Amino acid sequence: MTDENKSETEVESQDIQEKYDALLEELASKDEEIENLKKDLENERNETQEYISLSQRLQADFENFKKITDKRNKELVKFANENVIVEFLDVYEDLGRALETENDEDLRNGTELIYNKFSDLLEKEGVTEIPAKGEKFDLNKHEALMVQKSDEVENGYIIEELMKGYMYKDKVLKYSKVIVCKK
Repeated sequence: MTDENKSETEVESQDIQEKYDALLEELASKDEEIENLKKDLENERNETQEYISLSQRLQADFENFKKITDKRNKELVKFANENVIVEFLDVYEDLGRALETENDEDLRNGTELIYNKFSDLLEKEGVTEIPAKGEKFDLNKHEALMVQKSDEVENGYIIEELMKGYMYKDKVLKYSKVIVCKK
């Protein structure tokens, strides 16, 4: 081999060696990158598992909360009228005492007392009578059972209340049964 050929072969060999070294460096770099990606993936898996566990715990907590709330609501509904019933019991006992009297005047006074207590109790709970006689007929509060002609009452106004009506706060509990003037 000539020196020139030797030199070319050495140069080629050196180029190949440099390319080989560069590829080894790149390979090492890629291996390191793969290891970092594996670590990141493992961290992401762990974090995902933590989120799944947290989600399961939150779901279980929510289900428990829902059960407790349902139980409380049932208890509230079950005993919602307890205070009103206690007050009705006082009126009930007064009525019993009034019935035990032998004097008609005492019975009347006792009955008036009970009526007034009942009226106060209903008013305290938000129950009010619906005004009717002399009022303009309102479909939302009155139920017309009859219509009559009357010279003393204007058309569409209530002549007479046959049965009282009651409101509970803003809701009609019982419509007033009335006779309405129709000309």
